[in-house]
Amino acid sequence: MIKTIESINGVVRMIDQTRLPTEKVFVDCTTIEEVGQAIQTMIIRGAPAIGVAAAMGVSLGADVITATNFDDFYRAMEQQCEQLGKSRPTAVNLAWAIKRMKQVAKDSRHLPIPELKSRLKEESLTILTEDIKINQAMGQHGQTLVENDNVILTHCNAGALATAGFGTALGVIRASVNAGKNIRVLANETRPFLQGARLTAWELKEDNIPVKLITDSMCGFFMRKKEVDLVVVGADRIAGNGDVANKIGTYMVAVLAKENNIPFYVAAPVSTLDLSLSSGDQIPIEERSAEEVVVINNKRMAPEGIEVAHPAFDITPNNLITAIITEEGIARPPFTDSLKAMAQKK
Repeated sequence: MIKTIESINGVVRMIDQTRLPTEKVFVDCTTIEEVGQAIQTMIIRGAPAIGVAAAMGVSLGADVITATNFDDFYRAMEQQCEQLGKSRPTAVNLAWAIKRMKQVAKDSRHLPIPELKSRLKEESLTILTEDIKINQAMGQHGQTLVENDNVILTHCNAGALATAGFGTALGVIRASVNAGKNIRVLANETRPFLQGARLTAWELKEDNIPVKLITDSMCGFFMRKKEVDLVVVGADRIAGNGDVANKIGTYMVAVLAKENNIPFYVAAPVSTLDLSLSSGDQIPIEERSAEEVVVINNKRMAPEGIEVAHPAFDITPNNLITAIITEEGIARPPFTDSLKAMAQKK
């Protein structure tokens, strides 16, 4: 299994996803600031993986706090967490993991400071192991929606690299293969950061799962030719009504799937739900650097001085979504009720 992130002797080690597929390089983070930078620069990405990284980052930050009493310790921890929380605004797992770590600190305020730090490290490792189990459970639920000889279209990377291991959307694919089903995958390249070309294709090739890479603009062509049986994508945040924030281009894929009567599924852990939001209109959308759009392999592809937009995510409205696959089961419309039921199972 691909180890996206792990903790080794006080170091948070992660695969540098900006270097794949040509190089498999690891980055070692020794401070909470370095973890935040890794999240911001997409060395590590994918909502669940960001959550795990955040928890481990909080633990690293806690280790260097010199306070001798809880109030001073927690005040310093809060300042660190506030900065870490600004790394990427759309993926809700970042805020979820930070909130969980802060709650563990509060619940452990009676402990001596060295033991409190150990408790925080223990919790960060628990979040990592939980994530893998959650993805495997999600995969088992999701594979029931997949039939033998299906062709599955996916967008961006929602695999082991986007999680602590196994994956969300790719977890459904892996679980289907493990169940003995003959599966083929169409992977959108996912402009502008090319997560589909660089990461999804690499993961599936590593696992010997048949994959064909296509450009984002080819989706409709293959759907109309009846060469896609279902779509499975991940999510970075899901509002209470089932609107989904995912990598830019997901909305386009969902519209095409609806037009061609193809089921469109979202695979995401319950931690990605943000039931405090009534709709996707309230989800903040990260705007990334224009350079990621106009520069490919260090070569500029557009004129100097041209205006560029780069929203990293878009919102897929719930009416385009067939079902949302979680570790607690499969949520179907009306999502306002079914997602609340999933969250209550945790």
